[in-house]
Amino acid sequence: MARAESVAGGLARRGFQSAATAASLLESWALPPTDSNALVALASASCDPDLAFEGLARIARDDTAILSRLAADRLWATQVINVLAASATLQIHLSAHPEHLEVLRQKAVRRPGAELRANLLRAVGADPADPAPVATDNRTDQLRLAYREELIRIAARDLGSPDPMELMDDVAEELADLADATVESALALARQEIGPDEAALTRLGIIALGKTGARELNYVSDVDVLYLAESAIGDDGEPLVSPERSVQIATKLASSLTRICSAHTAAGTIWQIDAALRPEGKAGPLVRTLASHETYYAKWAKGWEFQAMLKARPMAGDLDLGGQFVDMIMPRVWRAAERENYVQDSQAMRRRVIQHIPAKEKDRELKLGEGGLRDVEFTVQLLQLVHGRADERLRTSSTLRGLQALVEAGYVGRADGRELGEAYRYVRLLEHRTQLYRLRRTHLLPTAATDLRRIGRSLGLPADRVTDGWRKRARRVLALHRKLFYSPLLEAVARIPSGEVRLTTEAARTRLQALGFLDPKSALRHIEALSQGMTRQAEIQRQLLPAMLGWFAEGPNPDAGLLAFRQVSEKLGTTPWYLRALRDEGAMAERLARILSSSRYLTDLLARSPEILQMLSDADQLMPRNKVALVREMTLVADRMADPIDAIDAVRAVRRKELFRIGVGDVLGVLDLDQVGQGLSDCASATIDAALKVAARRAGEVDLGIIAMGRWGGEELNYASDADALFVVADDARETLDAATGLIKELRSLLSRPGPEPKLEIDADLRPEGKGGPIVRSLGSYAGYYERWSATWEAQALVRAGHGAGDESVTRALLYLMDPLRWPAEGLTSTQVREIRRLKARMESERLPRGANPRSHLKLGPGGLSDVEWTVQVLQLEHAGRHAELRTTRTLPALEALVRLELIAPADAAALKEAWVMAGRLRNRITLVRAKASDSLPHDPRELAAVAVLMGHGPGEASHLAADWQRVARQARKVVDRLFWGD
Repeated sequence: MARAESVAGGLARRGFQSAATAASLLESWALPPTDSNALVALASASCDPDLAFEGLARIARDDTAILSRLAADRLWATQVINVLAASATLQIHLSAHPEHLEVLRQKAVRRPGAELRANLLRAVGADPADPAPVATDNRTDQLRLAYREELIRIAARDLGSPDPMELMDDVAEELADLADATVESALALARQEIGPDEAALTRLGIIALGKTGARELNYVSDVDVLYLAESAIGDDGEPLVSPERSVQIATKLASSLTRICSAHTAAGTIWQIDAALRPEGKAGPLVRTLASHETYYAKWAKGWEFQAMLKARPMAGDLDLGGQFVDMIMPRVWRAAERENYVQDSQAMRRRVIQHIPAKEKDRELKLGEGGLRDVEFTVQLLQLVHGRADERLRTSSTLRGLQALVEAGYVGRADGRELGEAYRYVRLLEHRTQLYRLRRTHLLPTAATDLRRIGRSLGLPADRVTDGWRKRARRVLALHRKLFYSPLLEAVARIPSGEVRLTTEAARTRLQALGFLDPKSALRHIEALSQGMTRQAEIQRQLLPAMLGWFAEGPNPDAGLLAFRQVSEKLGTTPWYLRALRDEGAMAERLARILSSSRYLTDLLARSPEILQMLSDADQLMPRNKVALVREMTLVADRMADPIDAIDAVRAVRRKELFRIGVGDVLGVLDLDQVGQGLSDCASATIDAALKVAARRAGEVDLGIIAMGRWGGEELNYASDADALFVVADDARETLDAATGLIKELRSLLSRPGPEPKLEIDADLRPEGKGGPIVRSLGSYAGYYERWSATWEAQALVRAGHGAGDESVTRALLYLMDPLRWPAEGLTSTQVREIRRLKARMESERLPRGANPRSHLKLGPGGLSDVEWTVQVLQLEHAGRHAELRTTRTLPALEALVRLELIAPADAAALKEAWVMAGRLRNRITLVRAKASDSLPHDPRELAAVAVLMGHGPGEASHLAADWQRVARQARKVVDRLFWGD
């Protein structure tokens, strides 16, 4: 008893879970110690020692000497035990057919497909080279046994590999070769069943599809096939039977073949033959002629049917006829992506598959689940079908070979390709090991601990890492699938006719003209410069350019877009992330094309700092950052620089990036006017705040507050706005004022230095006494001035006063002093109203540029920005003393408050808002297009057309833009005439 416990203990330490049972079996075998030790060592090294011992017990029931013979032959024992440990079904088979143990005596190596075919045909007595008779009544069983014998050898080769991941492709190919041989042998039996004479009247071609067609078959899988038939040809060169008769005979053959392969008998099973991918599916005829197939695929086949044909290859029967089918279908396969909505339909099909997976299986579905095998396969196939129209290097049916071709040709990044390939092999191995246990068709990862342990040990992994490994890879595959499978670039390339993806020079010039390029010769030079050569960069450019040209053409200035793209690419082309990001990162390439063909302002920013385009990969990065975040970053980068000039340059680089962010969001329609104004105002505040700290390094520290005025104070800056400001200190000592003056001078000097972005000018002309007054005052000086000498126009200007930068306690104190002036308790006197009107009239006559058309002037013209803002501000001055809701520096919130207080009719407010928003958007878009400010609609037709496109109009609708503005401005002016002028 003690010895049995000791043996069991030793077996437990060797990895046996049911050590007592294993010890009992070992004792019952009564083997010499050397034999026992050898079998224990080999079993303990297998994927399931207990299952291995169970299998040894099975095969030893009728032949106890087999165990000693195995122990004496290490290679034989190793291969037998590996198979017994991995498959309960195969150990049952080996116990019933011990003669099949002999196939494992020799090292399991791959057999060529021709050899497999010959072996199986010989087993059923149908090998022309070996016409030895085989009893007709057991031929189908002989086929099953021969198939199972070859399967055992393949499993032994697979399970004995030191690197099963590396061998997986090879095993899948040999399983497909075995399927070919089995179908060929079953067809031979079917010919015997219906009669050789009748069978000889028809040619039956059998096409492999799906995993069989791609030669990446599982241990247990439906074998997808398609049948076609033609009459056999007589000695006179004429068909022996009619097409209808040939199909009739071939249908009998195909039905018999299907039954032979799919039936379950005492000799075992093979697998199901599945012909559901044929034309019209299960509702269609099982067999068609080649001409019937050709007609169907020419007229009625759907896009997904061509995707299914991507893996078609002749597998059995009349291989010449099968080859004719493949030659007929493949040109159609490689044009399938041109079909309308092909990419979207393929994407929708994948989503539908996921939706139909039962919820309880989603986390275990290796094949169909998110991040599973189908995500890799669909991704590779879609990329092949879209890009393979013009690139024959991609035309392969194998998933892994297709993936490798995509990587080598630059369509998929190397790192992404490695991850997808590694994940695919790993999950296929999980699928293989799961199916091998019971030889059942399943794609669900087991949950039982014993199953996971067995699978893990076969892969050299702990049991807990099997599921973790699957989930980790599934998450990564899903991310890559979403990036590649749903790429806007893929959809854009699919829309381009195949003949135009790779063009001759003359054809390219014609296409460029058709797209709207005004200078196709120059465009061709840019394209050649970008895409010539054999480098990976040139390969990716050749993939990008067909889609990019289309996106440039959708913008207002395709020629400028292509030129800018060349310039950016020449600066960043060798930067590792640049082309990879354009190819892979969602809508990045499309966004870049839109920007470059629309905005000289953004193109200039990008040309000077091309690295900032990385933000285009993520829509979330196009939202403006708030002032706090900007100040933090600007201060951080400035503090790293010892020299103030370097520090201010670092601050300005952050500003440049933020201006680009806001402009891109504006061009792409991500931001509305309010968000743009807020973003630009926060950027200005943060820049001045950070620059003030840098300036203090030279000029000394002073508790200086900066009041934001005008559009800055209203948080309504546009791209070309100056920062109107007032400067204030708490202390009125002369030395403080002198120090503050020096600090302000240094601040403005730093910000006005020439640089690669629009300058930020600080304008102090709105200070008391204007340009003739001191640049900075104390709180006491401001209080005295506002109490004694301030004019009505200054009260109106203060409506927009807010904290800008610097010492906030000082600015808050000054704003408190300003409140009685800008929010007068009794409102405006009639004299003050007349004064404001006179000033407005003088401004319109004096400030309007000479020769300018007032109707096109967005600021000073009728219904323009000035009209709306002065109307709103007068109403604030009149009523804010009594209504705190009106005490805001911003135009639209003030207008909304006026409506709530019933101080203005909703219709009037709507007319003013529409004009103000449209004028603001137009000013911004004019700056974006021209890279310089203008308050008037452009005179240049191309610039006006570009602005119109950015405003949402189609090509050729620039006149509509001008008409829209005239209409909107006219309605606003009517309101201004009543509310401001009192007409």
